[in-house]
Amino acid sequence: MTAVEPSESMRAQRPARLAGAIDAVAEDLPFADGVFDAAMTLFSVHQWSDVRAGLREMRRVTRGPVVILTCDPSLVRDFWLYRYAPEVLDTEARRYPTVEGLAPALGGTGVVQTVPIPLHCTDGFNEAYYGRPEMLMDPAARQACSAWSFVDDRVREHFDHSLRSDLNSGAWDAEFGHLRHQSTYEGSLVIVRATP
Repeated sequence: MTAVEPSESMRAQRPARLAGAIDAVAEDLPFADGVFDAAMTLFSVHQWSDVRAGLREMRRVTRGPVVILTCDPSLVRDFWLYRYAPEVLDTEARRYPTVEGLAPALGGTGVVQTVPIPLHCTDGFNEAYYGRPEMLMDPAARQACSAWSFVDDRVREHFDHSLRSDLNSGAWDAEFGHLRHQSTYEGSLVIVRATP
C-alpha cells in the first residue's frame, strides 16, 4: 500500500507503524501508468485544486477499481445542523463535487452507495454527531470539519447560542431526539466506486 499526502504536518502525524506517505498531490501522481491494483481517496476530493485532473491521475495509475469516500452535496443540507449553522453546510455543499460527475470522470462502470454512519462514529465530520449534538458544542470537534474554518465568529456564536438554547429547552430532542437511539444514519456520506 502506498499513501499520498501533500501536507507535511499530516505526514508527520502518521503513526510510526505505517509506511511513510509520499509527498504529492492527486492532480500529479508520481507513479507509472497502471502500477496499482486499486486506489482510494477518503474525504479529500473537495480539497483538490482540480478534481477532474485528480480523477484522471487516479485512473491512470490504477488497473482496477477506484473508490472515493465523499459527501453528496445535494444531500448535505438535509442534516439537522442546517437549522443551526446553514452557512457551514452551504459551504460544504459548494465545496464537494457532484457525485454524478465523479464516476464518469473515472471511466468504466460507476456505482454510488450510501454509507450508513454508526451512532458512535469516532470520525470528526458533522454527520458523525447526528445523535450526539452536544459533541458539536465542543470547538475541537468542529475543528475536525474544515467547513467550520470558512465561516466567521458570528456564525459560530449563533450556532453555539441557538443549539445550546434548544438543548436546554428540550426543543432539539422534541424534533430530533429519536436520532439519539438510531443505530445508524444515512445522510450525505457516499462511496463512489468506478471499475474499468
